Amino acid sequence: MYPDYQPVVIFGGFLSYSNHYRGMQAHIEAITGRKVTIVKTRGFDWLPIMSIRGWIYLIRKLDDAVMRALNGSNGQEVIIMGHSIGGVLARIYLLDDPFPGEEFPGNKAVSHLVTLGSPHSNKGGLTRGGLLTRWIDKKYPEGTLTPNVKYTSIAGKYLRGVKTGSTREHWVYQNYKSICGRGDVWGDGLIPVECALLEGSQNIVLDNISHAQIFGNPWYGDKAPVEEILAAIR
Repeated sequence: MYPDYQPVVIFGGFLSYSNHYRGMQAHIEAITGRKVTIVKTRGFDWLPIMSIRGWIYLIRKLDDAVMRALNGSNGQEVIIMGHSIGGVLARIYLLDDPFPGEEFPGNKAVSHLVTLGSPHSNKGGLTRGGLLTRWIDKKYPEGTLTPNVKYTSIAGKYLRGVKTGSTREHWVYQNYKSICGRGDVWGDGLIPVECALLEGSQNIVLDNISHAQIFGNPWYGDKAPVEEILAAIR
């Protein structure tokens, strides 16, 4: 396990508010005794997600949270837990010189990136994270990871898409197909398992875990999944 003084930073998903992760924060702190900082976001902060300028804006918010976490601890590195698109943006934060004139200290300040239901690959077309994912894949092909950082990608296996199934199964089918090119696969209700697993990382699939509360319970941030995730990344 990592040194006890290494704090944890939670970076939320598309349209999320910081308060959505208060329960997850409390679970991690209670289980590990570590200080947990949540990246400060509001719903409208995610609206410019389709532009590089919007990515920079959100990554700056992540950097602010990392610096606040380090200032409040005795550590020199943090563990980032990125949910959904937050995990993809955190991958950019760890790269050397991702944007001209923009430098982030992620590869020096982070020991481990844990992504939760993050769309690391997008084979089906343009979705909320499609442009972002394809930009990373072009500039830094999948599997190009920062050497001194450990990566773990967590995927939830909650719902399978069925084209001729129930209304819910059909919606899931269409959504999965838009992301990975196939709809008859398993996923967490939003992100297919195969797209949430990052090449070169420690890959973990959790049964019966949904993407977020609106898709069903339990989700990644509930107590039992948090316990399972923390045990897996020791």
